Amino acid sequence: MSAEARLPMVIVGGLHSEARRQVVEHLLRSVPGSVVLHHDLSTAAAHGTVLRHVRDASGERSRHEVPLVNDCACCALREDLVPELRRLADAGPTRLAVVELWDSVEPRSMAEVVFHHGGDAIRLTNVITAVDPALVLPSLANGDDLAEAGLAAAARDQRTVGDTWARQLEYAPVLALAESPDADDEDHAILTQLHPTARRVRADSPELAVLAFDGFDIEAAAAAQHPACALLPQEAEEAGVTTFVWRRHRPFHPERLYQALEDLCCAAARSRGRFWLADRPDTLLSWDAAGGALCVESAGPWLAALPDAAWELEPPVRRAAAALDWHPEHGDRCQHLVFTSPGLDHHGLEQVLESCLLTDAEYTAGPAAWKHLPAPFDALLDPAA
Repeated sequence: MSAEARLPMVIVGGLHSEARRQVVEHLLRSVPGSVVLHHDLSTAAAHGTVLRHVRDASGERSRHEVPLVNDCACCALREDLVPELRRLADAGPTRLAVVELWDSVEPRSMAEVVFHHGGDAIRLTNVITAVDPALVLPSLANGDDLAEAGLAAAARDQRTVGDTWARQLEYAPVLALAESPDADDEDHAILTQLHPTARRVRADSPELAVLAFDGFDIEAAAAAQHPACALLPQEAEEAGVTTFVWRRHRPFHPERLYQALEDLCCAAARSRGRFWLADRPDTLLSWDAAGGALCVESAGPWLAALPDAAWELEPPVRRAAAALDWHPEHGDRCQHLVFTSPGLDHHGLEQVLESCLLTDAEYTAGPAAWKHLPAPFDALLDPAA
């Protein structure tokens, strides 16, 4: 089947439900023959089901209860989404399927489900996150667990409101902004600095209907989020909002960094990047913080830790990112952390980060000595050990 014959599908997501509804209604009105598919996960806890709605410009076309899968509402959504989209494709001409995600569902997971399982029936044409500019900072600063906010998608959902919102915002190439009289210059500045490459359009703009068909590169979107080659923001300062980029090649002292984690993750509304520890020289570690909550995870080996023959198995975008900042001794191992926030204490933050690096004497002792440094990150990175 040709690309033109496949059902075009755009994902509209985001925690800001009123802004999301404005975007969806605008697409329904401006794209004749469009259909909206929405799975309401709010019924999961009480009824053990997810409620699927399908509607067009004239009103509701169908409503169906979908049972949970493994006590997980998001799993039920993943298993039901593609079959329902296939039914829409088979039912007759639909110019555009608009998949409106429930509040805490992340667009990346649904985009990859459609890409890998949609086959020759469905064509993902774009991903849009709906935004109320006045709520960007409050959402980002919210460290509550999704369960506490009534937004968990599964019994074991351990995400927070802040980190979920950050990923929803930073994954989408298009941000649709609802009219928000309470938004000020600071709100727009933090939005711009968090995702400088996004197309920002009004939720009621005629351009939105064009962007819905613009095309979506799922591999490029994944690469832009991967810690090894993430397209991180550059330094910026506007309307009291600062983005500070800190880059070094010397490794962190694991104990001093661990002791500074609370100060560092609370220093900014949002911080992310990659780093390395002296006692784990082969491991690329990811840094992801929002709302005062920090996630540190292993993202696999640094390229410099791999045999040359293994490099060809790595995506070209990763090899290119490593080559841009290659160090003669450490290879692609580096500290690359980015902090964005209103009222950011740039200099204080830099002092804390610098104090966590190996001293000259520790650095000179070499990798053999580094392996014997205290290893407090083991509890985070190897919890089962």
